Amino acid sequence: MDFWNIDIPAPVALGLVCTLGYLVGRQQRKARGDLVLRSRRELNRAKAVASELEKIAWTVRQSLAKHRTSVNRFRERVAKLNDRHQESAWKELCREAEEILKPTLQLATQIANAYDEIRQQSANLMTFTEVRTDPLTGVNNRRGLDDALATQFAMMARYDSGFSLTLLDIDHFKLVNDKEGHLHGDHVLQELARLLDESIRETDIIARYGGEEFVVVMPQTDLEGASAFSERLRQEVENKLSITVSGGVATARSGDTAESLIARADTALYGAKLDGRNRVFFHNGDVAQRVEPEEVPADSV
Repeated sequence: MDFWNIDIPAPVALGLVCTLGYLVGRQQRKARGDLVLRSRRELNRAKAVASELEKIAWTVRQSLAKHRTSVNRFRERVAKLNDRHQESAWKELCREAEEILKPTLQLATQIANAYDEIRQQSANLMTFTEVRTDPLTGVNNRRGLDDALATQFAMMARYDSGFSLTLLDIDHFKLVNDKEGHLHGDHVLQELARLLDESIRETDIIARYGGEEFVVVMPQTDLEGASAFSERLRQEVENKLSITVSGGVATARSGDTAESLIARADTALYGAKLDGRNRVFFHNGDVAQRVEPEEVPADSV
């Protein structure tokens, strides 16, 4: 049978062409719509970073101007001591040094704080660079995750500012690829990344950790809050997508490294898988336990 010589009535052929055109156009409009929504989210994040950097710069600039006035006054007073008796000049110098010492130490502390804040915002800026972005999903890749964790551990060491993370894994993802094909599997990954990105806070960081695994880093969030938030993410996925996910939550502790922290989250995730999937477990440092949905408070985070 010669496929190309099939005689298709003109109205039917025209209808097929119109239908194909409609489907292609609809898909393109959806893709454009998703791109617009993502662009808006990224723009809002960029605006937030710019605003924080502006605040840091303004605060440091004001403090430097104020301290410069104090330094000038100190220099003038020290210059006048040359005309005084040696002993009295020494006592006066000690008093002047005491007066300038306090604001100088305050400025030093403020600059150190500003350095850490700038480092935090720099980590946020890194999420916009291609070398730290997963090309399929548009979220952070492993390099972006490593940079984010390094920043969080530095903040914790300096300010004792804790953080948590959750490791999310798509349930039975291999079956999705086997039944629907890898193109559909890629679409599932993109949809999950989009939903997670829309659901997390502006201060949180999302990264693709592995094939079907994602990590959400939650600064200044304890184990209880991170567990509750992760459970809500699981419910969002179950209610809005055609898949389910399992999650493992862990909080950074003294002496932790990125590897040890993720290892605890992975142990909790393994517990969720063994327990039947489509659930979240947390690791308290000793054992992994399930986050019960009915125990999730509405305002835990």
